[in-house]
Amino acid sequence: MNESDLEAVRRAWRDANLVPLWESPTAHKPPPAPDEAQHWAWDQIRPLLGEAMKITSPDVVERRVLSLVNPRRRYDDDEATARTLAAAMQVLMPGERARPHRHTMNALRFVLEGQGATTFVDRKPCRMERHDLILTPAWTWHEHAHEGSEPVVWLDVLDVPLHLWLGNVVFQPGPINDGPRTIPDQAFACANVLPVLDQEYSKPYSPVYRYPYADAVSALGAAPRMSDGTRRIRYVNPLSGQGAMSLMDMTLMEIEKGIPTMLARTNANVVCCVAEGHGETTVGAKVIRWSANDVFTVPQNNWTSHCAHSDHARLLVVTDRDMLNRLGILREEKIPSQV
Repeated sequence: MNESDLEAVRRAWRDANLVPLWESPTAHKPPPAPDEAQHWAWDQIRPLLGEAMKITSPDVVERRVLSLVNPRRRYDDDEATARTLAAAMQVLMPGERARPHRHTMNALRFVLEGQGATTFVDRKPCRMERHDLILTPAWTWHEHAHEGSEPVVWLDVLDVPLHLWLGNVVFQPGPINDGPRTIPDQAFACANVLPVLDQEYSKPYSPVYRYPYADAVSALGAAPRMSDGTRRIRYVNPLSGQGAMSLMDMTLMEIEKGIPTMLARTNANVVCCVAEGHGETTVGAKVIRWSANDVFTVPQNNWTSHCAHSDHARLLVVTDRDMLNRLGILREEKIPSQV
């Protein structure tokens, strides 16, 4: 076929919205090299959050939030932190209230600084103290109020990028027009004992919305050490034993000082927040030196190991691992520790 005829064929394909697969930049090709980890150091971003406190308020904008955006964007309006996960820093000042809304995306809040704020999830109050984990699952009404005397800062992690790809983003502002029934957290306060409910709980998320940090640390202390010295716990739905939310999985890891964790890699997307301590994480060829309140990513398919340089080094680890596992596409490898 001569060039003129070939161009006519190509033009006909384009007009019919057809593309030859054999010319695809991705089809039948080796997988791309893993992305590079990104790091947001608290000592750099905390002063910048202070500027956000001066510039605006929840009265003017829906939320006072600075997003942690991966500079290696996949497309122009990509605001993901780690492909399916979007992380951000949110600030609430004394006396402020962030009005209620709900959306199809799941969200979690991990408190980094301050006290005196409360998140209301379907009207249930969830006190926000340092390193508490607060859930606002998909389509639950949530608002924030601050009656304390100092700024409260927390990390948000949401599955927004996944919902954008799926075309499933729905947002509804308040006022609250219905009042779903909630179960008091105290009903789940005793280990190995659950309440008997008058109707089956069928929601795909935990009926517990607040996971106090003190309880998590106590559970870590009781957890058996793994072969590399780490202790790990998972935030779960007490009624099912499954993850606390359906599309994001949360664990807390305590790293033994001076003992590197086993090398591991996964095709899950990972966002880590340093709760306490300092240390370093090797992600592929990159070394991230971290301390309290830092946030960093572990992009898919990177060999990764953590090492603590202090006692009580603890990381909150947020992933889409459980979702990938339920879809049957999770891939993970580990090299056992030699210690």
